[in-house]
Amino acid sequence: MSKLPLSVFIVAKNEADRITTTINSVREFVDEIIVVDSGSDDQTVEVSTKLGAQVIYNPWEGYGQQKAFAEKQCRNEWVLNLDADEEVSPQLGQEIVKLFESGGPACSAYTLPMLPVYSFQEKPYPWMLHNHPVRLYNRQSAYYHDDAVHDSVIVKSGDIGHLSGHVLHRSFRSLAHHVEKMNFYSDAQAKGRSEKGKYPTFFELLVLPLFAFLKCYFFRRAFLMGTDGIVLSHMYAFQRFLRIAKTRELRTQRKTLESRSTDTPD
Repeated sequence: MSKLPLSVFIVAKNEADRITTTINSVREFVDEIIVVDSGSDDQTVEVSTKLGAQVIYNPWEGYGQQKAFAEKQCRNEWVLNLDADEEVSPQLGQEIVKLFESGGPACSAYTLPMLPVYSFQEKPYPWMLHNHPVRLYNRQSAYYHDDAVHDSVIVKSGDIGHLSGHVLHRSFRSLAHHVEKMNFYSDAQAKGRSEKGKYPTFFELLVLPLFAFLKCYFFRRAFLMGTDGIVLSHMYAFQRFLRIAKTRELRTQRKTLESRSTDTPD
């Protein structure tokens, strides 16, 4: 099978235990894999290199910035972005190959359905699917927005197509890892919201966790998971609460600094 004129780029740090699955899911049909590492102290670089990926170091500045940098390292016009905890399913891989076999993709960009796979699952639940980001696109028509928090693709011209094969997303190794990621990500979210002046109200702090729990438990159908669904919904609610609580904390700290500055005698 000839390789597609398609570059895959992956941003990673300390993903030696998971990045093999990610790379193996695409390396049989793409002609370039770029891994941008932000300073791993495990075997991420060695594992990636052994699997045929080109590894480039770039210090971490934010999600959008890192992906925008990785995108620019690719030699092909068509690129596919994957995170180091994601895997292209066989069905999706076949869809991508067919796009290029039929004279090239007809659209400028394509959304890919992200199917979460949790550590307590033996297999993923298709009814948990709720996110369809643009991940496959032509760099002449689309690009990653360099936002520190929201790593999204901006499509500046052309149509957006939709593929049906799944990207399997194993976001959390354990509940402890889930908490670590929530803490890290909510720091960036709070900073971004604070810089834009988006501070939570008393009402938001009071009711948002409840509504977030209900959203996950009912609308995302976590109730079908039994006890695991309750745990997952609480984690989702805490993540949303942590974001606004940290935003409020930043505002309080800023007011304290301003007050001290005003009170300081000349």
